[in-house]
Amino acid sequence: MAGLTQVAEWGLVETPILLTNTLSVGKVSDCVIKWMTKKYPAIGAEEDVILPVVGECDDSFLNDAVGRHIRSEHVYKAIESAATGPVAEGSVGAGTGMITCDFKAGIGTASRRVHADEGHYTIGVLVLSNFGVMSNLRIDGVPVGALVEPSYADTSRRVSNYGSIIVVIATDAPLLPSQLGRLAKRAALGIGRSGSYAAHGSGEIILAFSTANRVPRVAVGMTTTLTAMLDRATGPLYEATIEATEEAIVNALCMAEDMTGQGGNFAPALPLDRLTEILRAHGRGARA
Repeated sequence: MAGLTQVAEWGLVETPILLTNTLSVGKVSDCVIKWMTKKYPAIGAEEDVILPVVGECDDSFLNDAVGRHIRSEHVYKAIESAATGPVAEGSVGAGTGMITCDFKAGIGTASRRVHADEGHYTIGVLVLSNFGVMSNLRIDGVPVGALVEPSYADTSRRVSNYGSIIVVIATDAPLLPSQLGRLAKRAALGIGRSGSYAAHGSGEIILAFSTANRVPRVAVGMTTTLTAMLDRATGPLYEATIEATEEAIVNALCMAEDMTGQGGNFAPALPLDRLTEILRAHGRGARA
């Protein structure tokens, strides 16, 4: 994830967070710089420069990645069309060529509302899901992948490439950078619940940010005031993050469709009828 060093060192995110495929990071980062400096001309002159945050996964099983088909207009459109409301899931945007546990996947999202003494907070998770092998896929604790795998014995799959996953966590809870780092570690537990063992070559990269505190780029004086939760109050946020991450991965799978890509490579969609049967057979009828 380009720009992650600044996030880790300063605890700040100063640009839109963009997701793309592995070989397009440079192009996307360059376009973010152009868009930001046009919108905020003081950057690089009166103010500090910026380091764009751009995450990637390898979609080369389905996508002609070497062709680098992402263009400037695609990046500008993605930034300028960003809006509140429902998030498109499955084979959309950066998720177009992504695969999870040998099934077609892509973008997934989920959220939780966490009650606190003084009100409530929201945890929102978005994933670019592209990891794992079929036999390891688990949904709600059920070994779905192992149960359906015999039906896909003749389906070609990617080999020596176990993919990756990018997880972006957003919350309005007032958390400090160190607390957000701990929140990000909990998302890894949600990925593990889904069947990832973080194989060699698979990048599990997680970024968490809070909208509760904003630090001015230009300020008078040398101090600012932040609001933060006490550590002992963060437990429910951890649980919500694990659940939302797991659900976001499942949503990415359930919203994707069959896809044939470059070289005739094929990624089947998760068979939803069969999935429902399996979950009900394992006492997960209500969730199915």
